[in-house]
Amino acid sequence: MILLIPLLAIAVFLYLWLTRRGSTLTRQCLWRESRAEGIWRCAACGATCLPDRGAPRHCLRPR
Repeated sequence: MILLIPLLAIAVFLYLWLTRRGSTLTRQCLWRESRAEGIWRCAACGATCLPDRGAPRHCLRPR
């Protein structure tokens, strides 16, 4: 029982760290694929890009 609580805390920390590591600064970005144009466009800021694979993972909003 004494080892169970620290192991549970470590497991929760690792889970949260791994799920956070997979996402980047795209919380405000809503990427939509425009198949007619062959580009991805952000519905929130209007940024566009031509990614190699799937939806972009980084915010391309001009600073």
